Amino acid sequence: MAIEGMNHFTVISSDLGKTKAFYLGVLGLLEGYRPPMESTGAWLYAADQKYPILHIIAERPMPENASGVIDHMAFTATGLQSTIDTLKQHGIAYKLNRIKELGVWQLFCHDPDGARVELDFPADEPEPQE
Repeated sequence: MAIEGMNHFTVISSDLGKTKAFYLGVLGLLEGYRPPMESTGAWLYAADQKYPILHIIAERPMPENASGVIDHMAFTATGLQSTIDTLKQHGIAYKLNRIKELGVWQLFCHDPDGARVELDFPADEPEPQE
């Protein structure tokens, strides 16, 4: 067996509408095909990717320790300034780090249920106006 890449993450949502609004309206993912299932949820896609990268499940109870064992999920992104502007418009707190050695800006924020999200932008994007 050989691992070829990451397929998707699944998040549990206490409010499907709020969770979709964050990942669709704030982060810009796209809702796409989800086969018929017993649970309510959504499958989200990035740009023109063939397979979903994020599954949302809405009818499962939240675990007592909602953060679980996964610390965060990370997405490759572009448009650092517009992302910061959008986060501010939605009142979403974030932390921004520039790691020149890795060629990346790292932006951290949380979804409506507290899942930590990392957005990685190319280091050559201009320093944002905060």
